[in-house]
Amino acid sequence: MAKKWTNKLRRWMAFKTELPADVVMDLPRVTIVGQLHIYIENHKGLLVFTDKELRLLLKQGQLLIKGNSFVIKTILPDELLLEGKIEEVHYLDE
Repeated sequence: MAKKWTNKLRRWMAFKTELPADVVMDLPRVTIVGQLHIYIENHKGLLVFTDKELRLLLKQGQLLIKGNSFVIKTILPDELLLEGKIEEVHYLDE
């Protein structure tokens, strides 16, 4: 119940202060450029990486990316740039 109220309060704060929702609500920002690049900000860690799959931990759930010829070009504590042929992007609930 408290979690539900916290999320509502964060949404209200984002709306009233006109701050981006990803900042106020601690959400990931995912930027995809065609099928070639995907840039993820505000993740909580790398769980799985192969040349065909990438799985990241998020504050709520996980992000699963599938494709081919994956190469991590940049990895920082909360940012990641992946190159390759991106075929699927899924949000997974825990």
